[in-house]
Amino acid sequence: MQIVILKDAAEVAQYGAQIFADQINKKADSVIGLATGSTPVALYQNLISRKEAGEVSFAHVTSFNLDEYLGLTGDHPQSYRFFMNEQLFDHVDINKANTFVPPGDAKNPISACKEYEDKIVAAGGIDVQLLGIGRNGHIGFNEPSSGLTSRTRVKTLTKETIDDNARFFAADEYQPHLSITMGIGTILDSRKVVLLATGENKADAVQAMVEGPLTASCPASALQMHKHAVIVIDEAAASKLADVDFYKHIEAENQKLLAQLAAL
Repeated sequence: MQIVILKDAAEVAQYGAQIFADQINKKADSVIGLATGSTPVALYQNLISRKEAGEVSFAHVTSFNLDEYLGLTGDHPQSYRFFMNEQLFDHVDINKANTFVPPGDAKNPISACKEYEDKIVAAGGIDVQLLGIGRNGHIGFNEPSSGLTSRTRVKTLTKETIDDNARFFAADEYQPHLSITMGIGTILDSRKVVLLATGENKADAVQAMVEGPLTASCPASALQMHKHAVIVIDEAAASKLADVDFYKHIEAENQKLLAQLAAL
């Protein structure tokens, strides 16, 4: 894991957006994996600003989202398709026919999961996958006890996740308790993974992911096995790591090396 500890949420978003912009500028037809939730919004705003400034184009990009609520159509205000349209797709030059979100309204969700996996493979695999992390260590909707080699599938949400997401639903509004999510194995197939976490409420999950054992009780700990996982966190989210200074030292040395290589 590459651990990048920055001052605040704004710097985390800037750093993450730079990774995606660099990937797309290096490979115009990149396949990117996207996430929903509050943390990625600032990254998407940053990418929109870069597109408006002519610094990046999404014209040939293909995207796959991590997950979707089962039982919601794409035009439902709480669906993740609706979220992505509002937060990113409607504001950049991406072809929406090349943006994929698991179908929450699938007549046969089991078949839809296999079809989603097949689409990722047909697109050549995901170049960079964006992740957030839940307070219980979940990535996507892979809740604790999820298999570390799991594939896209239907998952039951934990009460903790349902409670965390309840703020997005009105008191009398239907809130799904099931989802379709990329599996942990699917995520690990991505060539690069970028996980963003901000705030003290994520500190326990970050500590378990980075320094705890590899265990299904913290699904994000599976990223310890990934050869190119970048964990971008702010000071608050890093507050329970055992040796923050050590991680900062390693990252500073990495940046020096990159600068030297760029000068060659």
